[in-house]
Amino acid sequence: QVQLVESGGGLVQAGGSLRLSCTASGRSFSRYYVMGWFRQAPGKEREFVAAISGGGALTDYADSVKGRFTISRDNAKNTVYLQMDSLKPEDTAVYYCAARRNSNWSLQRSTYDYWGQGTQVTVSA
Repeated sequence: QVQLVESGGGLVQAGGSLRLSCTASGRSFSRYYVMGWFRQAPGKEREFVAAISGGGALTDYADSVKGRFTISRDNAKNTVYLQMDSLKPEDTAVYYCAARRNSNWSLQRSTYDYWGQGTQVTVSA
């Protein structure tokens, strides 16, 4: 099994920054796994935010966060980060870290096998 634990959420004013962290543990976890961030706002479906390949060479972002968010990973620490800058009130959501149980690239929520418990991000106007 794989456990994912997110941290770094909180309350920030519009235009501010936050950095989310997701640390993976468990015997099954591999540094080759594709990792992603998703978010879910109240009354809305969970949506893709960003993803990164096992080696970190490949990344992708939702159009709504391109140029403002940066995903990265430190495989020595089994940790994935999401640097969020120029935050907007519409970024308010619970942010979830997810892991895909292989190295095949995917941005589809349904293809991710492991999920964290989520961390709340609230951006005030």
